[in-house]
Amino acid sequence: MARLSFTEHPASVGESYGEHLRSAWGFSVRMIGAGFACFVHGVLPFVFATNGSSTVRRLYDGMIVHRIKTPAQPSPNSDAAP
Repeated sequence: MARLSFTEHPASVGESYGEHLRSAWGFSVRMIGAGFACFVHGVLPFVFATNGSSTVRRLYDGMIVHRIKTPAQPSPNSDAAP
């Protein structure tokens, strides 16, 4: 059985749980908006002609290109030496 951890994955990308939550929700809102634009574009091709592709580029840029990988920092209460 897989072990559930609310901090393992966020730490692997250099974020706290809260930072990761905010980031994921931000991506989600932008993806939903772009999905709606693509849906409307399918019916009305002259509307939102570049929204989907430009949103994908911005999301990729934010998630992959500009990700700063930092090692997880020990918490101030941990026994690990600095």
